[in-house]
Amino acid sequence: MERGRPRGELIGHFHEVLLQTTTEMLTRAEVQSLDHRFNQQPTEEILAWAWERFGARAEIGTSFQGAGLVMIHLARQHNLGFPVFTLDTGLLFPETVALKKRLEDFFGLKIQSLEPDLTVDEQADVNGPELWKHNPDLCCTLRKVLPLRDKLSELNCWITGLRRQQSETRTAIGILEVYAFDEATGRDIVKLNPMANWSREAVWKYLRDHKIPYNPLHDQGYGSIGCQPCTRRTANGENERAGRWTGFNKVECGIHTFLPKKVDFQI
Repeated sequence: MERGRPRGELIGHFHEVLLQTTTEMLTRAEVQSLDHRFNQQPTEEILAWAWERFGARAEIGTSFQGAGLVMIHLARQHNLGFPVFTLDTGLLFPETVALKKRLEDFFGLKIQSLEPDLTVDEQADVNGPELWKHNPDLCCTLRKVLPLRDKLSELNCWITGLRRQQSETRTAIGILEVYAFDEATGRDIVKLNPMANWSREAVWKYLRDHKIPYNPLHDQGYGSIGCQPCTRRTANGENERAGRWTGFNKVECGIHTFLPKKVDFQI
């Protein structure tokens, strides 16, 4: 043990060093080059790169939309042992809750549930009942963003199922992006979107071809499925995420927008 430093502090120091060193050699030019290369590569090759570079410090985050399920399947098919997590807000559809168990059985893995500090009832005591009806941004922050931030503090790479076709706010996403996680300490995190180029049609063909369990609400007209109070069916011609937060000037829950994206950097 390093003389003069408490054991807990030393362990925390080594943990922080490990988080930093796995990404510190990436430069802006290398990120741009990798992103360009990944745009031409199959999803499984992108995932293989992430596994080789980050190992289990890269995890797949999923809300059980189709793209995330395809990605988990591809990882399992190619023996890439990424841990998987999901956000359980306490406000999910019963069909979504039931799907988690079906997917764990199908994939043969445990999916970690990230939960808010407050239950729905406790949140109502503090912020008033049905917070999502009068301040959905705060509700999403409490029930999604803060639990996710705690999780990302453990990781070097966050793997998502974002696709460019999903909505106007996602058309310009990169496959490889870097975000400032903690500007005070200079710690950054890699965000990988290996499904960015997939169309909805391609996702659904893959799901059906491989008989992957999916949310039955999709068959009832729900294009994108989030919390029950803030999700409606979508009509023909609407984008996939049009059924979220109807009546509010809101298109994202915040988990993909709360971190500042790096532009000029060396990690």
